[in-house]
Amino acid sequence: MKQTARSADTSAAPKLDGQLCFALYTAAHRMTRAYRPLLEALGLTYVQYLVMLVLWERAPRSVGELGEALFLDSGTLTPLLKRMEKNELVSRRRDVDDERRVLIELTAKGNQLRDKAQGVSDDVLCRIDMTRDEATALRRDIMDLVKRIDEQDAAAY
Repeated sequence: MKQTARSADTSAAPKLDGQLCFALYTAAHRMTRAYRPLLEALGLTYVQYLVMLVLWERAPRSVGELGEALFLDSGTLTPLLKRMEKNELVSRRRDVDDERRVLIELTAKGNQLRDKAQGVSDDVLCRIDMTRDEATALRRDIMDLVKRIDEQDAAAY
């Protein structure tokens, strides 16, 4: 196990600008804001866009599979998917082999949106002045952090 970093002065109150969690929180908020105008033009919220990305990779998917891919619980996903169904982007149906499972499929409108959304990620990278290589490296580092946190959580239980 690695030696963790400890402050030399343990009596000093922690400072906001020194917190990794705040930097990540702020970056996530700013990133979502950078996507907003591009997604509004498509009629999507940021989380709806994430759902669509998963479904564009492979559909149908169960609500559970979507939740796993997006790190969201069904209580968060269900109302979101109902709104997306109302907007005719997806359809929901019970799995004929297991009626407990709800499958989410893309509609024709949802499939057509894929072409319109094709350049969103590149447009955001341009907007934030970041190359694909820089984005790939940053994503790798962030997902490594996620993995470390998950491993610590698993070890704690």
